[in-house]
Amino acid sequence: MSIVVTGATGHLGRLVVESLVDRGVTPADIVATGRDTDRLAPLSELGVRTAVADYTDSAALDAAFEGARTALLVSGTDAGQRVAQHGNVVAAAARAGVGLLGYTSIAQADTAQHVLATEHRETERVIRSSGVPFTFLRNSWYLENYLPQVPGYLEHGVVGAAGDGRISAATRADYADAAAAALLDPTSAGRTHELGGASFTLAELAGTVAAASGREVGYTEVSPEQLTDILVGAGLPRPYAEALVSADLGIARGELDVTSGDLERLIGRTPTSLREAVVGALATLAA
Repeated sequence: MSIVVTGATGHLGRLVVESLVDRGVTPADIVATGRDTDRLAPLSELGVRTAVADYTDSAALDAAFEGARTALLVSGTDAGQRVAQHGNVVAAAARAGVGLLGYTSIAQADTAQHVLATEHRETERVIRSSGVPFTFLRNSWYLENYLPQVPGYLEHGVVGAAGDGRISAATRADYADAAAAALLDPTSAGRTHELGGASFTLAELAGTVAAASGREVGYTEVSPEQLTDILVGAGLPRPYAEALVSADLGIARGELDVTSGDLERLIGRTPTSLREAVVGALATLAA
């Protein structure tokens, strides 16, 4: 009986596979799926079984799920298509008789109003109605959403439309470790894990970058319309820019602020802090 991890060629899925191995799962008992054979190759080198399986290919999904006792559906990246694609994975899990299906959702998916929550909420509904035992891993924001922007923060400061809203961001590695722990926990079925690290505001993000760099870095609050224009001017497609602005407005409403302690409980340690992540990003820049 195997553990299937979908989307294993992405950042999060690959880290989940590595965490499962670190937690003692025999690599040959893991099936890592993805769309790109070349990107699956490094996982094969770990001894993990791999399968090329697109979320739109039901036959390939059925083959990958054959004999699976546990599976993780890592949410897809094709905005507007995710509910249908995720539904294909859920259906394959149901046909295979999977005993536990994990899903990487988003914080407060059942109540959050920002646009990025919509497809997660609908996917959760599909999973609940499928009859497959499930556990939801509702990840708040990733620290990696901010770390690549550190050079820009040093030059221009932090700009946003989130007000004093708090963001319980954590690293992909921490979320991946939590997912692995939940998949291996015999009490996970039926549980919803609200996951996030120590929270901060965008003003506190600016202050952390300033303190770690020794440079003056401030936070500028702008209107949603202004932020959309700034992001589009930086080269982002308008629909993506609008989704990010919607997320900022969600932050202002408290939709990415998580206080459950579930992340620390699952991984058994304190999650990586904002300061640690920023210091690491600055060290990478210096190198």
